[in-house]
Amino acid sequence: MKKRILIIIFLFFIIRVSAQQDAEYTQYMYNMNVLNPAYATGMQSMLDIGTVYRTQWVGAVGAPKTLSVFAHMPVNKKIEIGFSLISDDIGDGAKKENNFYVDFAYVLQLNDSQRLSLGLKAGATSIQTNFNGFKFESSSPDFAFENVNILKPNIGIGAYYFNDVYYVGLSAPNLLNSKHIEERSGISNYGSENVHVFFTGGYVFTLSDSFKLKPAFMSKFVQGAPIAVDVSANVLYNDKFELGAAYRVGDAISALMNVKVTPSVRVGYAYDYTISNLGQFNSGTHEIFVLFNLDLLGKGYDKSPRFF
Repeated sequence: MKKRILIIIFLFFIIRVSAQQDAEYTQYMYNMNVLNPAYATGMQSMLDIGTVYRTQWVGAVGAPKTLSVFAHMPVNKKIEIGFSLISDDIGDGAKKENNFYVDFAYVLQLNDSQRLSLGLKAGATSIQTNFNGFKFESSSPDFAFENVNILKPNIGIGAYYFNDVYYVGLSAPNLLNSKHIEERSGISNYGSENVHVFFTGGYVFTLSDSFKLKPAFMSKFVQGAPIAVDVSANVLYNDKFELGAAYRVGDAISALMNVKVTPSVRVGYAYDYTISNLGQFNSGTHEIFVLFNLDLLGKGYDKSPRFF
C-alpha cells in the first residue's frame, strides 16, 4: 500500500507540478531529430538509425523509463526525411505514452558551407493510464486518477542552421496542447501537456589532428516551469573515442562516453548524478545509445565525419 501511495505522489509531482512532460535526454546531440524535425546532415546516401534507452532516477518509486527509436536520411540535396518513436513509462505502467512521428525537412543552401533547414513533424500520441488497485489510506486528494486510453494527433516545427562544424536549432516538437484527463464531477483535471520549445547548438573545435573539442547546449522552455539548461563538452580522439561531461542547471551533473566500434556503428553511455532534492530518493540516471550510420551508395565515408 505504501508503495502505491508513493507512486501516486510521484506521478502527481511529475505530471502536475510542471516537471518534465516531453522525454528528457543527456545525449540529445545524437538523437536530434527527436527534438527538431529540421535536423539535417547534408550527407547524401547516409541513413542514420539509432536507439536511446534512458532509465531515470534509479531507485525512486515509479521513476520514468524512456525508449526512443529514430531514423533519418537525405533524399536529395534539398529534402531530408525521418521518423521517431518515443515510448515513455512513468509509475511502472501507471502512465504510458507512445509518440510516433514522421519528419520532413527542406534544406536551403545559403552559400558554399552554410545551410538552413526548415522542418515539419507530424504524428500521433497514445496515452494510457492504469491506476487499478491504487487507493489512499485516508481521504482522497483534490485531483482525479482515472484510467484513460486516448490517441491524439500532434504536429511540430523547427529550424536548423548548420555547416560541417557547428549547428544552431530552434524547435517545438509538439505544438498541440492537450489535457490527459478532463474535469469530471467537479474534480479538477490534471496532466495538461504544454508546448516545449528547444534551443540547441554545438561546435567542433579542431585541437590537433587527433583531438577535437565538442561543446554543446540545449535550453528548454515550458510555460509554468523554470527554463531548463544543459551544457556539455566532449573530447573526440581520432574520430573514434569520445569522453565528456555535462551539467543540467540545478538538476544533475553527467559523465558521457561513446566509441565507434565499427565504421558504421557507435555505442554510447551517460550517467547523471542528481544534485537537486530528488537526489536523496534515487541513485542516478543511466542512458545508453546505439547509432548506425549506413552508407547506402558506398560513397559517404570520404566526407566530414558526423559530429552531431
